Parts: sequence; structure tokens; C-alpha cells
Amino acid sequence: MYNKEDKILIIGAGGQIGIELTEALNKLYDSSNVIAADLKPIAALPNNPFEKLDILDKDALFNCVKKHGIKQVYLLAALLSATGEQNPLFAWKLNMEGLFNILELAKEKHLKKVFWPSSIAVFGPTTPRNNTPQFTVMEPSTVYGISKQAGERWCNWYFNKYGVDVRSIRYPGLIGWKSAPGGGTTDYAVHIFYEALKKAKYTCFLGENATLPMMHMEDAIRATIELMHAPFENIKIRSSYNLSGLSFNPKEIANEIKKHIPSFEISYETDFRQAIADSWPASINDKEAHEHWAWKAHYNLETLVQNMLTNLNKKNSK
Repeated sequence: MYNKEDKILIIGAGGQIGIELTEALNKLYDSSNVIAADLKPIAALPNNPFEKLDILDKDALFNCVKKHGIKQVYLLAALLSATGEQNPLFAWKLNMEGLFNILELAKEKHLKKVFWPSSIAVFGPTTPRNNTPQFTVMEPSTVYGISKQAGERWCNWYFNKYGVDVRSIRYPGLIGWKSAPGGGTTDYAVHIFYEALKKAKYTCFLGENATLPMMHMEDAIRATIELMHAPFENIKIRSSYNLSGLSFNPKEIANEIKKHIPSFEISYETDFRQAIADSWPASINDKEAHEHWAWKAHYNLETLVQNMLTNLNKKNSK
């Protein structure tokens, strides 16, 4: 359910999600129709048209959309949880004004479809931690979570008020090998692989029992595209969909890594990110995504660890 001729703009294409999403879309659309936008050039995406773009510059954004005849936008530019706590006012400005700029363009019919990612950060310490349902108490305790919760409500409002076809996923922690993580609380689950291969040891900033929802990047990219390609009438939630892959804690992933690297050791020195992790769910109920657009995760902990170590070894040997 998609038009291969649509022109697509990916804002924040140089980030952890952006590079892999752009590469995946290149396989479905002609790469000349997938425009990568970021604040600086992206060496990893040599085949895509590039636009230097600040999402906060509304005029530049409009000119970019008009220049390329953009029909779909994937808005990935954001300041994540841990980074956002260090610069809260800018995090709010970037995360909210960027979204408004895109929603306004869609409202004015310059765009026909928008993807905007939310996060498990919308939940908080009063949310049920296990099997967290789609509709529940949401009292986020970080600037990132507050901005994402507000963004969800605005997405829903623009859909109800103006019919904007905006679609969203509450991403859990994402684990991929193609690009560096971007400053999130779940980033330990990426760093741990680099350190395991380099030093056979890792010092984790979360405690050993900090269980959090996670997902392999390949599953996340596939979910994003499946959501965007789903028929309009199937998308019954216009705030953001819960999405689940797997849940684990640092001790469990370390034990799985030790099966491949027996000398690997993990130690723990918790910092401010522990309090953030403590306020988030341990596992997610995503039955609505299953029912509405047939979502299903492919990776478990065993296959995720095997995939990460195999691909990082190949990457490091080049």
C-alpha cells in the first residue's frame, strides 16, 4: 500500500535510526526519491540526495519540501533522554517546534503522510511496569518523555482536527550495529558490544537488574515501514502505538555475550540514568499493533546478541 514514486524526506537521517531507515527505504523506492536531511553531510548515505536542514527553520523546511515535491516525512530529529536532561530547554524546543513545523505543513496539504517517533519515555514511575498497556497512566519524569507525551497528544489532535495522516511508534531501546547510539538511557545495550569486542569488559551505568524493553534495529525499521505502508483505515491509534520486541537487564545480556566471549566481564557504576530507567516500563504490551497492522517481532535475546557480535566483527575487520 505505497506509491514507489513518492518523494520522501528523512529529517535526522544521519542518526542511529536515520541511516538504517534511509537504507531500507532505498530498497523500496528509488534512492533519488529518498532525500536525506541533517545538519551536516552523511558519508554513510552517498546515493541519496542530501539537504542541510535545521528542523527549527520553518522557511528552509518549506522550501525543501517544495523543491523536492515531498509527499512523506519521517521526522527523526530529537534530543534523547540522557542528553535532554543536560539541556532541557533546548530539548523541549527541538522536540516540540520541529514536530509543529511538520504538522503545520501536513495540515496545509503540502504533505500526505508523516511519521514521528514517540518513546517508552512517555511512561513514568506511576505507570504499571510489567506488560505496560497501550492506554495507561502516563506521568513522564524526563524532559524527553514530557515532550514525547505532549507530541503524542498534538499528533492525535492534528489528525482529529485536520485529518493529518500522522503515524507513530513508542520505540523501546534500539540496538543496532551500523551507527553509534545517540544519547539515550538504553544505549548501554549497544556500547556493551563494542567494549566486549575491544576489551572483553564493560562498566555499565545501569544496575544489573535494570530490566527495560528493547528491540533490534532491524525490527524497529521494519515496524516503522510496515506502519507507514498500512492502509489508512487500519491505523486506529493516532497518538502512538506501543511496540514490543524483548526485555532484558544488563546481567542477562552480559551472560548471553559470555557464551560467545567467555572472558567477558561486566561491572556496574550507576549514574543519573539509573533513575530514568527505574521510571520506565520493564515490558510492553503491544497487542493493538498486532491487531491493527499485523506487527510481529523477529529477534529474541539469543539471535540479537549473535547478530550484533557477528556484524560488528565484520565491521571492525574492514
